[in-house]
Amino acid sequence: MEFKAIERAGDAFQRPVAPDHIQAVCRRVFGRDARSAVELGLGAYNSTYRVTVDGEARPVVVRFAPEPGAQFPSERQLMRNEYATVPYLAVIAPLMPRVIAADWSHELIGRDYLVQTLLDGVPAPEGLPDYPRPAWAPFFRQLGEITRKIHQVRGPAFGPVAGGGHATWSQAVIASLEDIAADLDRAGLEAADLRKAAALAGENRTVLDEITEPRLLAGDLWTVNTMIAAGAPKPTITGVLDLDRTLWGDPAADWTMRMVAKKPDERVAFWEGYGEPARGAAATWRFLLYEVRHLGAVRLERHRLGSGDGVRDTYEAVIRVLSELT
Repeated sequence: MEFKAIERAGDAFQRPVAPDHIQAVCRRVFGRDARSAVELGLGAYNSTYRVTVDGEARPVVVRFAPEPGAQFPSERQLMRNEYATVPYLAVIAPLMPRVIAADWSHELIGRDYLVQTLLDGVPAPEGLPDYPRPAWAPFFRQLGEITRKIHQVRGPAFGPVAGGGHATWSQAVIASLEDIAADLDRAGLEAADLRKAAALAGENRTVLDEITEPRLLAGDLWTVNTMIAAGAPKPTITGVLDLDRTLWGDPAADWTMRMVAKKPDERVAFWEGYGEPARGAAATWRFLLYEVRHLGAVRLERHRLGSGDGVRDTYEAVIRVLSELT
């Protein structure tokens, strides 16, 4: 089998998978051998390979979750969370990869893995620069339409799709902040600012609990997790992938909404597809609290990727947000 892996430092979070493991997966799922496996560079959590299998007309994608012991508890079993979300993402089914197989048994390799169909198109981070910046507006308008469809899906309780179950939104937010703080402790990082945010959330439960209906949040939907049509007259989304951080909650808490709000550039076209966001003092307070939660998750990710400067930047950012919350 032809095998191409990405060279990484020996202490990198993303761990390679041996060719024999990929062969074993293909024999289990397809009953045939793999002819080639190429590791894909996008994404910083799972280890992902484009695999060509004997007898299959198209390559498939095989994604391996990190080893269980390497996962932060606040990010545990994200692949299983994604798998549990598939039925709720039927509203965007034509854009999603189909799951061919999922294996949590750890019989072949001590990691969860998914085998999925390969989406058409090119990754948006690679394809968007082919267009002048003003021409990116249709992309963000379409992203708004997709996000609106996801946010219209109603759920049974607040929290992660797999393993959620909080009766109120305030309980889910506080639990998330505390879980991230505990992970920062384990990583040897200061977490007092996250605990202060959790305390503020507790003091202002009534503001959070104005959100009474759990809605589906994509969790990580942005340019890096979309595919666009190759060579189209305008950037057109053809696929959405890696929605492993889905949860039930307030749509304003979604990562997508944070990213849209960061810059008043072409991305403002998002609102043409999505509709007007919630406004008012309570909505603004909640959005600031969600920003602290996002920054806590970013801090963990930057630590995982070995970015000391990136970790330090999050502390300064949280200080600024907390000053507005209190």
